[in-house]
Amino acid sequence: MSVVTVQLGQCGNQVGQELFDIICSDAQEGQRKTYSAASCERFFHQTAQGDLVARALLVDMEPKVINRSMSMAAKSGRWSYGASSHFSQKQGSGNNWANGYCVHGPCHRDAVEELVRREVERCDRLAGLIAMMSVAGGTGSGVGTYVTQCLRDIYPSSFILNHLTWPYGTGEVIVQNYNSVLTLAHLYQLSDAILVHENDTVHRICSRLLNIKHISFSDVNRVIAHQLGSILQPTLTADSHGAYSRNPLGELVSALACHPEYKLLSLCTIPQMASSSIAYSTFSWPGLLKHLRQMLISNTKMEEGIDWQVRPPADSGRSRSLTGGSFNTSLANLLILRGKDVYSAETGGIDDPALYTSWLSSKEAFSLWKSPVPFNKYEKSATLVSNSQALLRPLDDMVGKAWNMFASRAYIHQYIKFGISEEDFLDSFTSLEQVISSYSQLC
Repeated sequence: MSVVTVQLGQCGNQVGQELFDIICSDAQEGQRKTYSAASCERFFHQTAQGDLVARALLVDMEPKVINRSMSMAAKSGRWSYGASSHFSQKQGSGNNWANGYCVHGPCHRDAVEELVRREVERCDRLAGLIAMMSVAGGTGSGVGTYVTQCLRDIYPSSFILNHLTWPYGTGEVIVQNYNSVLTLAHLYQLSDAILVHENDTVHRICSRLLNIKHISFSDVNRVIAHQLGSILQPTLTADSHGAYSRNPLGELVSALACHPEYKLLSLCTIPQMASSSIAYSTFSWPGLLKHLRQMLISNTKMEEGIDWQVRPPADSGRSRSLTGGSFNTSLANLLILRGKDVYSAETGGIDDPALYTSWLSSKEAFSLWKSPVPFNKYEKSATLVSNSQALLRPLDDMVGKAWNMFASRAYIHQYIKFGISEEDFLDSFTSLEQVISSYSQLC
């Protein structure tokens, strides 16, 4: 089964291009015919000449980033985007969610939907759609939300996963918190699951683990793409009966998003290091999983700076405070192990019932996928996708900042002129306050 990716805005297109590049190079590494065939069927279709073309479409309101992404893909010599699988205009959305959602989205709906239909029709069987976007700007957030709404209308029974890149907390755009609140509130009604990367976290990984001195957006995007690839590449699951899983999005959603009130997914990968260090490093599964488990319960996104003092609570009275470091309660976790001796690896205690909410058994809450094929040059690697309280604090901060601006009516007129009312803002705040409340009360 195949996955169609919709890359939206500058961030979505740049991350998407890096993702396909990593997936393609990983699939073509060494002698791994079955793995390679499963990966290529999932993410690429082949031309009559045998060339790989990404199952993707690129959407932006300005052509520069799309042209660059298509050029970089073609220059790789391994894969390319379809010559007509893109849509762009000459005018951007001005970092305004309302401009993207109320103006550009409806104006170009037919053209974008036709691109999606054409890509879906190339699939023998559709596993689902991934929409990749940022929440800070205008096109990724506004047009991205509108396109997701269109996808839900056209494919009501297909799985839709939204991948969101959250902006730096210090700010890229003055109205980024407005855009983020409006995007998240709407996507919560449309998407099956929302997978989140925070720029601040990825930036720290680049600096502390990869030892990059002058960090560029390309560096950040490459880390995000690596983590996404570690989830999306073929694996053996409990239901795949010895063959590579056919329905990655369906199994991801069913493993992690079991309740419509809980859709926010975070992820962490171990190990992560500079490529020059990989050849000189050795890892054991018990060591990797011990670190990963503590990263989960202490809500630490990388192996440096783990708080080893955090322990699962002895009793069930463990609602989460929004202040101070405390235990991170999980609703569901998916552990993905790749590489050498993977069949001998245990779960590392990540299936411990003490880590999970009391109203869902750990057998239902914990899933394990494995692949004996090493990923992206790491002999052994582990990725944890978590539906937990990990995103509670950044979500609460974002909503709080947006509310403070809204209370003083800052920049509201910029949204009203494109068709968004104050009631729309209030509805979005109410929706996200409910999400925050639900995650706060996980126990």
